[in-house]
Amino acid sequence: MPFPTDGRHKVAVLVLDGVVPLDLGIPAQVFNTARDDAGRRHYAVRTCTPDGGPVWCTGGFKVLPDDGPEILAEADTVIIPGISTDHAALFVDGDLTAVERAALAVAVRAPRLMSICTAAFALAEMGVLDGRPATTHWFYVDRFRRRFPRVLLDPDVLFVDDGDVLTSAGVAAGLDLCLHVVRRDHGSEVANRAARRCVVQPWRDGGQSQFIERPVPAANGSATAAAREWARHRLHEPIDLDAMARAARMSVRTFTRRFREETGLSPNQWLLAERVEHARLLLETTDLGVDTVARRAGFGTAVSLRAHLHRTVGVSPATYRRTFRAGAVTA
Repeated sequence: MPFPTDGRHKVAVLVLDGVVPLDLGIPAQVFNTARDDAGRRHYAVRTCTPDGGPVWCTGGFKVLPDDGPEILAEADTVIIPGISTDHAALFVDGDLTAVERAALAVAVRAPRLMSICTAAFALAEMGVLDGRPATTHWFYVDRFRRRFPRVLLDPDVLFVDDGDVLTSAGVAAGLDLCLHVVRRDHGSEVANRAARRCVVQPWRDGGQSQFIERPVPAANGSATAAAREWARHRLHEPIDLDAMARAARMSVRTFTRRFREETGLSPNQWLLAERVEHARLLLETTDLGVDTVARRAGFGTAVSLRAHLHRTVGVSPATYRRTFRAGAVTA
């Protein structure tokens, strides 16, 4: 079945044998929820396998897609979900079946190529990542480096955006990557709305290192959630650690420890990320001057906002606004 011809960005999800179920579902879930103010979808998402037939899934079932590899040549973006390292020969001796290799050869010619989790192995096997920055699941970093020493692997990040080739870390980092792409394509407002529809955070600061050794906190509720919500409504005000701890009804020491356990960040790191995100949203959705945006986001001055925005996204407020809000005031 061909892609629709209504002008939407065409996303093809190429599913290899041994696909991880969560990775498989992420692209369609995120991109199908990215819509304009009238509710129209920005993306058309289709799923295919290398031969159009069913593939084995780690969840104990097979996946039968609607499409075969013929849609890959039409796609604006091709995404490859993660693959089980227990199943695919790809992770044992580097072998790909002839059918898989043929499909990947078409896929890697797409204008934009993305991998989720261990699918970075497939891209590296095709030579796409040689000399380029990339990431994959932290658990397989040593194996990846031995196999593909020419790849500039960064094991500490949630995803790597190298322009036309993007890779993500393990499993849920595929959500971060897909939301990042929506943000890059259509701005923070659309990405944030998609994140809310998916009931996930619109972004996560920090990298994979926060997950490597520290176990997931017990499911006994978030002790610092109320303080975070309290702070979000006061980003335009000075907020210090003592005030956040009081909002959580904890000592500063206990609050700091629990906050890091629950978010992977210090309170100050989290607050800075919230301020930057709010500033980005104001730059995209309002005509407020940079000085006003800086005050409303809690940076105080345009100089401070420029420094933090440049450190985070690599551009000035005026450049960011021109990119995501055509025709807006940039003074």
